[in-house]
Amino acid sequence: MKSVIAVYVENKYGVLTRVAGLFMRRGFNIDSLTVGETEDPKYSRITITLNGDEYVREQLINQLKKLYNVKKVKLLSGESSVERELMIMKVKNTPETRSEVMAAAEVYRAKIIDYTTDAMCIEVTGEPSKMKAFIEVMKPLGIVEMCRTGVVALERGTSTLM
Repeated sequence: MKSVIAVYVENKYGVLTRVAGLFMRRGFNIDSLTVGETEDPKYSRITITLNGDEYVREQLINQLKKLYNVKKVKLLSGESSVERELMIMKVKNTPETRSEVMAAAEVYRAKIIDYTTDAMCIEVTGEPSKMKAFIEVMKPLGIVEMCRTGVVALERGTSTLM
């Protein structure tokens, strides 16, 4: 089962290493990990997505809470949170595929951010399922290279991590 965990930490040297090290020591794989400074520069927010059963998830959350510099840990549920991801993809630009690539970009509300005679770079944002669907559409058209940021997530409404 996919889980999204939000971790509020002090913005200090070595904190990310301790968090990632916890997963390594336990033998768990992180599907995506994003880190960024919050509205208060003294703190950062780490968003971790992983696959595992409820026992694994609860064990990791409890271990994260024990780490030095970790202020708060919260499991974000799909219904009560908003998830987004950014992907930049480079695809072949040929006369045969050009119109299909541009039409797909329009359907997925993507932006063409670079255009040359042999390649196009496309920026796509949205839910991870949208990224996956866009990749499947673009595969037959010639993906050259791509890069994804990983999931960022916030709770809906007035609830906050802090």
